Amino acid sequence: MKIIEIIKAIIFGIIEGITEWLPISSTGHMILLEDLLKTKQIYGPEFWDMFLVVIQLGAIIAVIIYFFKKLWPFSKDKSQEEKKDTWTLWLKTLIACVPAAIIGLLFDDFLETYLYNKLTVSITLIIYGILFIIMEFWNKKRVLNVDSVKKLTYKNALIIGAMQLLALIPGTSRSGVTILGAMLLGCSRETSAEFSFFLSIPVMIGASLLKIVKFIYNSGSLAMNQLVFLIVGMLMAFIVSLCVVKWLMAFVKKHDFKIFGIYRIILGIILLIVFMVNM
Repeated sequence: MKIIEIIKAIIFGIIEGITEWLPISSTGHMILLEDLLKTKQIYGPEFWDMFLVVIQLGAIIAVIIYFFKKLWPFSKDKSQEEKKDTWTLWLKTLIACVPAAIIGLLFDDFLETYLYNKLTVSITLIIYGILFIIMEFWNKKRVLNVDSVKKLTYKNALIIGAMQLLALIPGTSRSGVTILGAMLLGCSRETSAEFSFFLSIPVMIGASLLKIVKFIYNSGSLAMNQLVFLIVGMLMAFIVSLCVVKWLMAFVKKHDFKIFGIYRIILGIILLIVFMVNM
């Protein structure tokens, strides 16, 4: 395998690790990066469709490690009440994942065929960038009463989970739309970000397994260069995600999300101009 391909895999892993957890759309950035590096042409469209999802497993492992104490219900250091709270958290998370799981299975191929393009990414980047800014200005007039995941009701968890349906459109950002949904329901920024992280675990693991099964069914197996590319990307996504998750949880304690909204709008406008020029 050429060293340039290893470097490309590292770049993809870094971008995935950063953008997966910030509300700026990891899929959107990965589609744009692929347009520059032409990975699909080298490894094939089937591999690229699988890689785009499965690389997220590296990021997910980072989240599991970071929140392990909170997510692990069998810890000897936890009281019975704390263990009960942990199981309740998992139940809320799984309930929240049901809508996206069902719709994702039904429309996976359709979304890949018709919406995974630069025009879709640019439009959704702008729309949700504006929504983030509006939400933050609105929140200045509100009291956000849900300051911990424990206070999140099952109904609200299901509503937040249903918001993930919007994230099936590339450029939206799964973390971004769930954070917006949680804040809309009165959750603090920290609680919104934390529950968004928890939601990502079953969603991304399930999506990755589905993509792997589909790829093996259609293509038979991974070639050695494909396997190396995937592993390197996942490893880098894991390393970078550990840093980004820690940074974001500290960031939301003192800052709002307007900066991410501004970034989305600027990037979306640039991409829209490029798309129109190249038409």
